[in-house]
Amino acid sequence: MIFDVLTRVWHSPEQLGFELAEGIRSAARRPGGVDGTMGAHSQALECIGCALVHGFKSQALSAVVPPEFIAGVVGRQPHRLAGIAGIDPMCPSWFDDLDHAKSLGLVGVNISPSAQGFHPTHSTAMRLYDRCAKEQLPLFVTRPGLMTPSMIMEFDRPTPWDEVARTFPTLKIVLGEIGSPWIDETIALLAKHPGMYADTSGIASQSWRLYTTLLHAHEAGVLEKIFLASGFPFASPASAVEAIYSLNSYALGTNLSAIPRAALRLIVERNPIATLGMNAPLLTGSSSHASHATDMNDRTDVGAHPSAMRR
Repeated sequence: MIFDVLTRVWHSPEQLGFELAEGIRSAARRPGGVDGTMGAHSQALECIGCALVHGFKSQALSAVVPPEFIAGVVGRQPHRLAGIAGIDPMCPSWFDDLDHAKSLGLVGVNISPSAQGFHPTHSTAMRLYDRCAKEQLPLFVTRPGLMTPSMIMEFDRPTPWDEVARTFPTLKIVLGEIGSPWIDETIALLAKHPGMYADTSGIASQSWRLYTTLLHAHEAGVLEKIFLASGFPFASPASAVEAIYSLNSYALGTNLSAIPRAALRLIVERNPIATLGMNAPLLTGSSSHASHATDMNDRTDVGAHPSAMRR
């Protein structure tokens, strides 16, 4: 079964604040567009088994996709979806926000240091991590899909998470976009810390970059710590899956190394509920969804160039 560990949904882009809303509206005018509404989200997920749905909150950007909304989306398909709460540790109400999210059944925490304006080892953020570790809530470190001028890019650098992982060795941390643009740092962290993971959001649609990144991870022995993530609506789950299964086309007829197809399949089918120890029911999905996922795998031709897989 295919699992997508990072999808987003909203009523309207304005929920993400003025700056991000402007960027999303601009992206929506380009071919393919960006549609994060519930209808588009539900349709995009038809081709896969299960997904995590992330909220978002940033006091600095005046943005909030609240836990009630995420819980409502999950409640429409509870056998396939689980919710991740957007928590801003710079917001004075973060402790109560987390209590509320848990009461609604959300099973993880999403933070965005660059969008929320804090260094990963900020003292208040460390208190949030402590609580997540004690309550077995995995921590997803992400960007909200776009970078805006006011976001503090250096706060996204992966290396500060070394201190966090040393301080809270039981905390499960998932670094979004495999820490791009600092991918080498992320792979070093995955090799060092048992509780650190990464996902393919942000680079899922960049086939050459995805190939070189996953090849590096394979050679470093950490490919089993990477999850499939489309980052919907900025890429579709279908295109993210197809991109992974067609990566080895770059190695055909060259001296480039191939990534074992079995290892690629494990990325696509890695279950975040089991791997991260999330306190959520096992997401089984329906037989039709599982069948569709298998059909997609069988149809994907690893000899085809990634551009041929785009729809």
